[in-house]
Amino acid sequence: MEYLNIFVKSIFINNMIFAYFLGMCSFLAVSKTVKTSVGLGAAVIFVLGITVPVDYLMNTYILVPGALSWIGAEYANVDLSFLSFIMFIAVIASMTQLVEMVVEKFSPSLYSSLGIYLPLIAVNCAILGGSLFMQQREYQNIGEATIFGIGSGIGWFLAIVAISAIREKISYSNIPAPLRGLGITFIITGLMGIAFMTFMGFKL
Repeated sequence: MEYLNIFVKSIFINNMIFAYFLGMCSFLAVSKTVKTSVGLGAAVIFVLGITVPVDYLMNTYILVPGALSWIGAEYANVDLSFLSFIMFIAVIASMTQLVEMVVEKFSPSLYSSLGIYLPLIAVNCAILGGSLFMQQREYQNIGEATIFGIGSGIGWFLAIVAISAIREKISYSNIPAPLRGLGITFIITGLMGIAFMTFMGFKL
């Protein structure tokens, strides 16, 4: 039940886009078509699903104060928490490079459509935010961290696919000239954020 609770909350209640507005640069730039949004969203799910549990293990057994006590009693007072940002970003960059190589190999058209925004997953604040939230919330085991990472990725995926579908639809609408493009996208994103706030009262 706790796993389901974490999973649902990470998708709907603590959605990276609509609750924290993390990863907005890629969200706005790539959400012009559903095809590219699905590709980038799937990449984000993969990266978050791998990096959050890996960062959990690093945080638990290397970074937190006293984590190195498993090496020996003389290391019990060592505190490497100041390396959290560097280590987390290194893992994220490695996973992003792996995703980039896979997409380029198996889907060159999608790789071309995503352009610079695929390698920019490495600096997507939603990815780093997932690891930092994991660290802040002190999940009890790697299972909870993994569920949180995958759920956060799915939440980001749903957000970008939803906004891209709406943007494709409204491209045929008569929108006032000053609001075309990012203007109407910001308005729709705000409305979707308000809509997702209705899940805040949801409890399992």
